[in-house]
Amino acid sequence: MIRVLLADDHALMRECLLHILEAAGCFTVEGQAHDGASTLSLVRSTDADVLVMDLTMPAGGGIGLIERVRAANEQLRVLVLSMHTEAHVMERAFKAGASGYLTKESAGTELVNAVGKVAHGELYAGLGEAERQPARLARLTEPRPHEALTNREREVFLRLAAGETSRRIADELDLTPQTVSTHKKNILEKLALDNDAALIRYALRHGLLDAGDADTGWQPSARR
Repeated sequence: MIRVLLADDHALMRECLLHILEAAGCFTVEGQAHDGASTLSLVRSTDADVLVMDLTMPAGGGIGLIERVRAANEQLRVLVLSMHTEAHVMERAFKAGASGYLTKESAGTELVNAVGKVAHGELYAGLGEAERQPARLARLTEPRPHEALTNREREVFLRLAAGETSRRIADELDLTPQTVSTHKKNILEKLALDNDAALIRYALRHGLLDAGDADTGWQPSARR
């Protein structure tokens, strides 16, 4: 059985998706979310293979949510469900880490096929790009520099980007200040960054941190 999570701010849409998947007989829906914040909470607490995610949800939705989901659970594959049919929106979704893009108007007939492909490691593009330009689509999904960070480096990175001091990070993670400094040095080298300001800009540009998150006592994922 393929384990699926559903995220859409419309309860009726979630119910329709649930009905389609359950009727297929090879999927099990493990949880549902209604906005960006609840989606992040869900992917951090629930094991699944695929997240079917609406692109335009409130409370932290949008392209940036794809990055945050991937940072919270890098094993989870994301199938974007969107009303947007423009190719440039789909390209941004793939660059952010999505494995599939399905328009809502096609969900009734293509959802089962799309979730199945994404769950088995394939790319799915509902606008036909996967069939017309497979090499170009594959380039859009190439790993980003921050994906080379270790789990601990990623946690330190996000805490630094959120405005936490090295001393506080050391205390919170039960590390020595020297260890935090070493992690920071490695992070800057792997991301080809020069200073803390560039680190914050990188996190914001890649959707790993909301613009209002800096200096707000950000809490990291409990996953390791």
